[in-house]
Amino acid sequence: MIPAPFDYTRVATVEDAVAALAGAGEDGKVLAGGQSLLPMLRLRLAAPTMLVDLGGVAELRGVRDDGDALIIGAMTTHDEVVKHPLVREHAPLIAQAAETVGDRQIRHLGTFGGSLAHADPAGDLPGVALALDAVMSVAGPGGMRDVRASEFFVDYFTTALGPGDVLVSVRVPKLTGWTTHYEKFHQMAQSWSVVGVAAAVRRSNGSIAEARVALTNMGVTPVRAHGVEEALAGAPATADAVATAAARAADGASPLTDGVASAEYRTHLASVLTKRAVMAAGGL
Repeated sequence: MIPAPFDYTRVATVEDAVAALAGAGEDGKVLAGGQSLLPMLRLRLAAPTMLVDLGGVAELRGVRDDGDALIIGAMTTHDEVVKHPLVREHAPLIAQAAETVGDRQIRHLGTFGGSLAHADPAGDLPGVALALDAVMSVAGPGGMRDVRASEFFVDYFTTALGPGDVLVSVRVPKLTGWTTHYEKFHQMAQSWSVVGVAAAVRRSNGSIAEARVALTNMGVTPVRAHGVEEALAGAPATADAVATAAARAADGASPLTDGVASAEYRTHLASVLTKRAVMAAGGL
């Protein structure tokens, strides 16, 4: 299909992007990697009157060390994230999840920040950001502000970004002493997650001292599996203990029934995949 008519501008700075979006009001849309937006335009599921292309904003790209955290530019591609030595060393969960996104072409064009801002419930990276307690740096008409991942994802394809806002970067705390794993179930190669699980585990003296677990596609936003985390805290690092905790994976979640899977099936998958993810992360 052919997209509805729209104006287009390519900006060189974050300030220019904010100004262009402010001028467009609620009908403006950011173009990052375009791997989600362009299909929506062609199907007329989105019909903005203005596209603001961030491809020329150099300050939005790259990964840098910021002491106890990494700063990942919003326009850094999935492929750059997967291969970056700082990410692989200090935030391997991001690299593990990003490596499962789409195919190579999509990973070379799609962006880390674009995936988070798109907020697809089946997207892999929002759950990872939630598990890592990431903080989004947002530029808007009122200046810069920080938004925690737990507050960033608001609803189905909806974030805390307002008209005129641009996601600039993501601050990811370094998880020193933790091990991680991303597990997802999808029907075919390169398809969206039916359910995904991001897990991080810190072991101590034969026990699981602490765990972080977040679920993909178990609601309209990513879900932190607090029941699993509570059950794992101080538990012995054994398969039985992990299985008992994983049975609580869907506590507090609201899985949807759609043409891919029923809510009941997603609930079952959440438990199975959580056990696999925690076992892998904990080296069990």
